[in-house]
Amino acid sequence: MASSVGVIFSSISEENVPDLTKVRSMGSIPYGGRYRLVDFALSNMVNSGITTVGMITKNNYQSLMDHLGSGKDWDLARKEGGLILLPPFSDESETLYKNRLEALRCATSFLNKCQQDFVILADSDAIYKMDYSKLVDFAIEKNADFVLAYKRGPLNKSSYYITLETNADQRVTAVNINPADDGNDADNYINVMVARRTFLLRVVRESIQRGLTSFGRDVLTRGVDTIRIFGYEFDGYYKNVNSMVAYFDANMDLLKSDVRDEIFGGRDVYTKVNDSIPAKFMPSSVVRNSLVSDGCFIEGTVINSILFRGVKIGKGTVVRNCILMTDTQVGDKVTLDYVITDKNSVIRDQRTLAGCEIQPYFINKGSMI
Repeated sequence: MASSVGVIFSSISEENVPDLTKVRSMGSIPYGGRYRLVDFALSNMVNSGITTVGMITKNNYQSLMDHLGSGKDWDLARKEGGLILLPPFSDESETLYKNRLEALRCATSFLNKCQQDFVILADSDAIYKMDYSKLVDFAIEKNADFVLAYKRGPLNKSSYYITLETNADQRVTAVNINPADDGNDADNYINVMVARRTFLLRVVRESIQRGLTSFGRDVLTRGVDTIRIFGYEFDGYYKNVNSMVAYFDANMDLLKSDVRDEIFGGRDVYTKVNDSIPAKFMPSSVVRNSLVSDGCFIEGTVINSILFRGVKIGKGTVVRNCILMTDTQVGDKVTLDYVITDKNSVIRDQRTLAGCEIQPYFINKGSMI
């Protein structure tokens, strides 16, 4: 693969899941019992041979820093390159960025120091496995300035989304922002892009000088005739977390063997190593179709649920269709159905809590009920 550097947006789209991002960045949202959302974009880059990655931060990124550390769990603790946390403001400004274009300005100093030919830009709000080197090869083949990865078919839509129109040569002929009716065959941009480094720096610099504010509207939509933009279809599993329901569904998908095999088969998904004692199942416990992490202690019944590290389930308790994050404590004779608990939550004895598939009941971090 041609030399490439990675840039990950750790805090874009936080407004879509405010309950989960009140105390953390988008990238550090827990997922699947032991992972964080940022693990997928970061692992994709490492598995694609990228050894220099800039992580653009913004608000509430302490948990992200705790999770990433020096980057050693991703083999990015290096004397040259490696994992570099980028501040949420540029050299010329002390105010936090408000949009993707300003976020890219925060990365210009980092990108100017790099010597790689291409930049891979990725958000950290989705679960997928992609070989980014194929996008770079595609960019070289097409002599493209930008290559936008897209997923064909219906996806969960957020308040801001982009669909693409391409010709027979895969060149993008139209970039549509929040189209009113995109049907089931739309090519949905999944916020993964490859750009020529020097060209991207020029575009960002000129856009900021002209007072432009939106990378999608002001750069992509208006540039389809003057910029060589190509689309690259991604046909693997992809789930973006743009609502609490989407977060719930993304976790529940892990209970399907075919999804687990696709996400975790082949190349590894790396995350912070946390050595814990094995889960303990008492004689009274019943567990069906669930993911149970290290350090859990179960005396009750767990069905169709995901338990993060250190979760405790009391006697006579029934947990169905739930996501219980790290160190959640559930007392005796409790009934939970379609409940999501944030870290360190406590549910006392003889409580009954229930949501539904389209609106899970959420308990804030550190709450006691």
